[in-house]
Amino acid sequence: MKEKEKAIIEAAIKLYATKGFASTSIQEIVTESGISKGAFYLYFKSKDALLIAILEYYFDHIQKQLEVYEHENLPPREKFARQLTALFNTMLEHKEFIIMQSREQAIPLNEEVKELMLRKYYEAQRFYQESLKAIYGEAVEKHLWDLALMLEGFFNSYMRVLLFIQEGFDIRELVEYILRRIESIVEGLKGESPVATEEKMEELLKKTKAFLLQNKNGVSAVINRMRKAISELENSEDLTVSLEVLESEIGKDSPRLPVIQGMLSNFRDEPSLDEYREEIAGFYKIKG
Repeated sequence: MKEKEKAIIEAAIKLYATKGFASTSIQEIVTESGISKGAFYLYFKSKDALLIAILEYYFDHIQKQLEVYEHENLPPREKFARQLTALFNTMLEHKEFIIMQSREQAIPLNEEVKELMLRKYYEAQRFYQESLKAIYGEAVEKHLWDLALMLEGFFNSYMRVLLFIQEGFDIRELVEYILRRIESIVEGLKGESPVATEEKMEELLKKTKAFLLQNKNGVSAVINRMRKAISELENSEDLTVSLEVLESEIGKDSPRLPVIQGMLSNFRDEPSLDEYREEIAGFYKIKG
């Protein structure tokens, strides 16, 4: 990320935390960041595009805090405890921003924001599940979704408390308390059948994704994510040309399915783009 782009994002986060998204103008953002309005539009087409960048910046920051412990030689439970502690602390560092968004429901839920939030929710669930499986092994395999959902409930409930009353709470002690409760739940699950099975949850996520992609705006959100992913690849030039043709065709009143299918086939040799290719193919009910 370029320094000017980062400066704009950080200035916007600061302003959104105090004024909210709707009440903050682009002029205020460029004034706060010390960058011209012309430079702003070189990086972001609109306030909505900036919001997507802010959310991705925020999620990337969280991910980096968690990855710190991935390469340390720690027992699974200790690693997870440190990661949860880091997650609490990172969110509390940005509590003004979080409070403002939740208070006024200021994030505009356009298709791209919905798609991003769904993807990050799924990633968080997988993080919980992989961590719990590393701690408890195959014995909890069939209960991973149930355990992850309950852990999410613990985390989110205490997070809401900490956003307003942090004094008197020791984050690491709180994390240990939560993990002990999970241990009790794991013990109590012996002989129980799972409620949230893998099959049920995969079907739910599939239906949710299909709902979000029920119009062209949803596909445009996928195209935008795809563009960002391509920009980070070595062979980005050829793939960008294919993406531009694809985007142009999708934007037509009567897009030609053979053209869309042909352009999607150009991305098959790049595994990192499979998710996007399959989502677009699924929307048009064609082979990607």
